[in-house]
Amino acid sequence: MNSFIQISDCHIDDNEYVMGVNTQQQLKKVVKKINTVNTDALLISGDLSHSGTIKSYQTLQQILASIKTNTFIIAGNHDDKNNLNAVFSDCLFNRFSLGEWEIISIDSVQANKTSGYLTAHELNKLNILLEQSSAKYQLLVLHHPIVGMMSSWDDALSLENPEELFLLIDKYPKIQTVVFGHAHQAGEFKKGNLKIISCPSTAGQFNHETRIGFNHYTLHKNGQLDCYTQWLK
Repeated sequence: MNSFIQISDCHIDDNEYVMGVNTQQQLKKVVKKINTVNTDALLISGDLSHSGTIKSYQTLQQILASIKTNTFIIAGNHDDKNNLNAVFSDCLFNRFSLGEWEIISIDSVQANKTSGYLTAHELNKLNILLEQSSAKYQLLVLHHPIVGMMSSWDDALSLENPEELFLLIDKYPKIQTVVFGHAHQAGEFKKGNLKIISCPSTAGQFNHETRIGFNHYTLHKNGQLDCYTQWLK
C-alpha cells in the first residue's frame, strides 16, 4: 500500500497577497500539516505561481523546502513554463511509480488561455506512455477539470475537449483514476468505473468553501484508491 498527497493552485506571487489572500501564509499552513503525514510523494497539479515570475517560484521553493518526500509537479495556466523549469526542473515529470501504480501527467495548458485543451501531439504522447506502461494500475493527472463541476465554477474554463481524453481512456482499463486542480474545489465524480477527483486550492476555493485543503490518496495493491480531503482553517 502506498500513498501520495496532491496540492494545487498555490498562486504564490512576488507579493504575499493575491486577490486579497495571503497565499504564502496559506501554503505554509498546508506544508506544516503535510509534514505530519506519512506519505510517499507530493504531487502539485498546476498554478504554483500566480504571475509566473522567477521570484515567485523561488519563494515557493523556500516554502516547500521542509517537505521530506519526493515532489512531482505539472504546470497550470498561470505558470510560466520556462521559469517553472528553471527552478523546478527536477520535479517536472511524465510518469512516476508508487508500488503497483503509475502516475502519468498530461499537459492541458494553452498559451494565453484559461481553459485547457489536449492537442493531438499530447494525446499521442499519452497513448505512447500508456502503451509502454507495465504497471498494474494507472492514474492520470492534468490541470484542468474533465467533467462539469456542478458548482459556481464556470465549466467553460475547464478542458475544452474531454471527450477525446475519454476515448483514449476507454482503450486502457488499467486507468483507475483521473485527478486535477484548476477549479479550486474538492469533488469526486464517476464515469463508469473511472474515478474522477478534483483537488482543492491551498489559496482559497471558488465554491463558497472558506477553508483551504489538500487531497491524500491511498493506493491499494488490488487497484482500489481511497481519497481523503484534509481541510484547514
